[in-house]
Amino acid sequence: MKKAILATKVGMTQIFNEDGMLIPVTVLQAGPCVVTQVKTVENDGYSAVQVGFVDKKDKIVNTDKAGKKEIAHRNGVTKAEKGHFDKAGVSGKRFVKEFKLENAEEYTLAQEIKADIFEAGDKVDATAVSKGKGFQGAIKRHNQSRGPMTHGSKFHRHAGSNGSASDPSKVFKGKKMPGHMGSKQITVQNLEIVRVDADKNLLLVKGAVPGPKKSLVTIKETVKAI
Repeated sequence: MKKAILATKVGMTQIFNEDGMLIPVTVLQAGPCVVTQVKTVENDGYSAVQVGFVDKKDKIVNTDKAGKKEIAHRNGVTKAEKGHFDKAGVSGKRFVKEFKLENAEEYTLAQEIKADIFEAGDKVDATAVSKGKGFQGAIKRHNQSRGPMTHGSKFHRHAGSNGSASDPSKVFKGKKMPGHMGSKQITVQNLEIVRVDADKNLLLVKGAVPGPKKSLVTIKETVKAI
């Protein structure tokens, strides 16, 4: 893998290609990311690049009349994080991720990585946390079928039988049942990049990408090209 970038999901739309075909696309705000650390085999035992994305404010400490310190921005950059970013010569970042790249040695600290590293026609893998849907029944969660809705039936949207009578007298581990749905890391492979807007750092990816709007999406060069 030689190309990777962090992005946020803007939303979905549709465009026409050169042949006049309508294509559904997901718009991603890809970068600009900055290199915050370059890991080498000599120092760290492996080769990788650490990148930061989206600026983050420093923690601001205010002092009240009694002389007690009160933190105003609790989600700001901590002192340890600030030292790490200052060493790289970059401002504080909200998202930091590491990519194991074959050409990691070619990157330098504070180097910018923009959307133009990709081209139209490239195949990528998109990784994000899916939308959380809370507690759901077996029909919505596992696409199971419902029971009869008429003729006096009292079995409509129940999950059905869970066991097998006295033998084996238990419910097998992993059985598909109602429960928490969504909020899981999902990777969709072999998505095609339809268009790249280098000026606005936008990637238009064919099809759907997991996660809600404004969520963090990791875009990598695909590992299973078809």
